[in-house]
Amino acid sequence: MQFELSEEQMLIRRTARDFARRTLAPGAAERDRLSEFPGPELRELAGLGLLGVAVPDRLGGAEAGAVAYALAMQELAYCDASVAAIVSVTNMVAELISRVGTEAQQRTHVPRVTGGEYECASFALSEPQAGSDPAAMATRAERTASGWRLTGTKQWVTSGDRAGLIVVWAVTDAKAGHRGISAFLVPGKSEGLHVNRAEDKMGLRGSTTVQLNFDGVELADDALLGELDQGFKLALIALDGGRIGIASQAVGIARSALDAAIKYALEREQFGRAIINHQAVGNMLADCATWLDAAELLCLRAARLKEIGARFSKEASMAKLFASEHAVKLCDIALQVHGGYGYTRDFPVERAYRDVRVTKIYEGTSEIQRIVIARNLIKEASGE
Repeated sequence: MQFELSEEQMLIRRTARDFARRTLAPGAAERDRLSEFPGPELRELAGLGLLGVAVPDRLGGAEAGAVAYALAMQELAYCDASVAAIVSVTNMVAELISRVGTEAQQRTHVPRVTGGEYECASFALSEPQAGSDPAAMATRAERTASGWRLTGTKQWVTSGDRAGLIVVWAVTDAKAGHRGISAFLVPGKSEGLHVNRAEDKMGLRGSTTVQLNFDGVELADDALLGELDQGFKLALIALDGGRIGIASQAVGIARSALDAAIKYALEREQFGRAIINHQAVGNMLADCATWLDAAELLCLRAARLKEIGARFSKEASMAKLFASEHAVKLCDIALQVHGGYGYTRDFPVERAYRDVRVTKIYEGTSEIQRIVIARNLIKEASGE
């Protein structure tokens, strides 16, 4: 991959790589097996500045930009995709508050997110019956004498049972559809906030994914994030950036699977020679390497556009679509190269295969990405 990086970006990548291979890799399989949350690892990541890679320095972040963030996510996902998922969402929340929060909200919450005091942060948008359809959102925020009362249920909340802070989207004007949604900052231990269930997932088992119930959670007036009834726009802003993170995770997982497959193919012999010398295997790995480079370049292009303040929604969706779809195919091929061994937990491609599948689903499914891309093409063609 050829992409000119600054010294700071290379430092962030090297920091994430060294930490991931020294600290995450040795325990990743065991955390997956036990569904163990990586609390100590997150505290160390906070100390390295990786819970706020693109967050301003004044708020405790590394202020290193979106490209450095993408590189860090790749390195973390290479060794432990569960940790990368938690870190990705935490970065999303810190960035969103840094961008649209009041000065008081920024000073109160962002340093606690980036510094690890909150352990991690969560993003509660989806609901049991309203995944990709915000107009069907049922969670309500009603005005009270002192602020807001939050009632409803959220689904697929990463780290929702551990997060010190959760950004929650709720309907504030039921007649306005997606134009009547607002975002709120909700402390993780709020009275009336309950974990209904923790999902027993196929992959990312070191990261908790829960359903949350908000049973009349009382919030102060200053819990509103951004402008009233403008929460849908905030969700789109966060999701665009989040898609760069998921694409980067997919690249990291896929690279680990490809490296494992190449290593195995060089060592495994059939018919008197290493299987990588058999054209059928070599051709598969050649395709994988090509897909991986293309995916990484798409990720970095989207990240660069975000970093310079240009439009990047289409490019983020392209990166997420291509990286996730091809990472899933790549991990399948890597497992195939391992033969029967790849189907066992003794080899790392088994975990990669399980972990990578969700990248086609969360932060917007592949189908949603195609819709976003197509809409942008229409806008560009009409000169908007």
